[in-house]
Amino acid sequence: MKNKHLLKLLDLSREEIYEILDLADQLKYDQKHGIPHEVLKGKTLAMIFSKNSTRTRVSFEVGMFQLGGHALFLSDSVSQIGRGEPVQDTARVISRYCDGIMIRTYAQQEAEDLAKYGSVPVINGLTDFSHPCQVLADLMTVREHKAQLEGLKACYIGDGNNMANSIIVGGLKCGMDVSIASPGGYTPDPQVLDFAKSVADAGFTLTADPVEAARDADVIFTDVWASMGREGERAQRAKAFVGYQVNDALMAVAKPDCMVQHCLPAHREEEITEAVFEAHATEIFDEAENRLHAQKAVMALLMR
Repeated sequence: MKNKHLLKLLDLSREEIYEILDLADQLKYDQKHGIPHEVLKGKTLAMIFSKNSTRTRVSFEVGMFQLGGHALFLSDSVSQIGRGEPVQDTARVISRYCDGIMIRTYAQQEAEDLAKYGSVPVINGLTDFSHPCQVLADLMTVREHKAQLEGLKACYIGDGNNMANSIIVGGLKCGMDVSIASPGGYTPDPQVLDFAKSVADAGFTLTADPVEAARDADVIFTDVWASMGREGERAQRAKAFVGYQVNDALMAVAKPDCMVQHCLPAHREEEITEAVFEAHATEIFDEAENRLHAQKAVMALLMR
């Protein structure tokens, strides 16, 4: 990778995305077949969490262990970060101790500032703007099931959040057609929509109609209606997202072999029905597992 950091998929070229996916496939094969791959032996990753997570913490911590390194968990409650230490100071101090930083936080600028002031690779584990590691895992999973990405139609139903932003960028860069269905006031970030407009011959659709978006889709993505930090808007969002549920009726307009992906945790009978979730549970939990392998590839490429 030419990039020193993974802050958002907008920063990566198509070739860099495929480089990550190819290495993730290899590392998954190695792990499944007991082939040692301790390419980060002796390396240390600092994991900064302003937002809690099950999958992010476990997958990064286990991933570093399998790569031969060590991960350190830092939350706001046990570090000076939560007591107001400037990001630029945190970046410079941790860079003296560790070989890489993963951050899961609210503001994208916090991840950008860590990269600006630190001297080690920074990986975005999630911000309100972008969720690059999750969408790399998603692309890996789709390619496993469909054998390719180029020419497929990816559909996202729901809040135009960090997942929608990253699916648009990752999908279009990998040659997919992308359709997004979000209600007014909940559409993806303008910066991402400008990117979609700039892609020559991009098959991109933004609509308020979930059926239009899902028609002939090869894979349908969804996410919770109220992301972490938006819980206070839950009642308001429940009204706004009526009709944006991934259910049997929506699946009926997609291709017969359409996949479903959900970054989890899922609120069954809200954004997705129990029936659709369970019918596609294998794909969804393949996706969850692939966070481990995709992130290992990112860490190996950036920190080796």
